[in-house]
Amino acid sequence: MEVRFTPEQEAQLSQIANQAGIDAEQLVKDAALRVVEEDAEFLAGVRRGLAQADRGETIEHEKVKARVDRRILSK
Repeated sequence: MEVRFTPEQEAQLSQIANQAGIDAEQLVKDAALRVVEEDAEFLAGVRRGLAQADRGETIEHEKVKARVDRRILSK
């Protein structure tokens, strides 16, 4: 597989890679694989949530809002 970047993008990637102490190709490869893994984890979470909803395991809006508010305030 080959990916093309503009000269400006390549310069930016090289700069970031140099700061990280790796080559630009490895930086791009690591980033692409990380995105794929995160996307797979997200989709798995969505599937779990949909399965819970199908089983009727839902939470009322106000309870969800209260949980989110507590998490935000605890940080």
